[in-house]
Amino acid sequence: MVVELTSGVTATLLREAAQACPDECCGLLLGEGATVHTAQPAANIHPHPADHFEIDPAALIAAHRAARAGGPEVLGYYHSHPNGRAEPSATDRARASGDGRIWAIIAGGAVTWWRDTPGGFEALPTRVAAG
Repeated sequence: MVVELTSGVTATLLREAAQACPDECCGLLLGEGATVHTAQPAANIHPHPADHFEIDPAALIAAHRAARAGGPEVLGYYHSHPNGRAEPSATDRARASGDGRIWAIIAGGAVTWWRDTPGGFEALPTRVAAG
């Protein structure tokens, strides 16, 4: 699987991470198939946002409702590691569900892409389109 996205998605992810720092940002990846059209920011409601994230359930529910009504699919999630690396942390691995969703992790000015599989995270290549 190759994740296709626009440079606008990457810019949104990098901006969100920079604005949230020193806390973790988080949000939803919306699109179709393996094409991410939108990175939709969500509130990080975790009580310790400096080193954990929890997407606001209201944002997640609203996105799933919109998808059922014909809107973009919820392809996955994103979050930042302000003091870490752009790869799944031990906490990420422990909390992952193995549902096949796409994860984007932002750290150090980079964005990496992963698939949450039943066997663990797998790195995903990307293709960036204009826009």
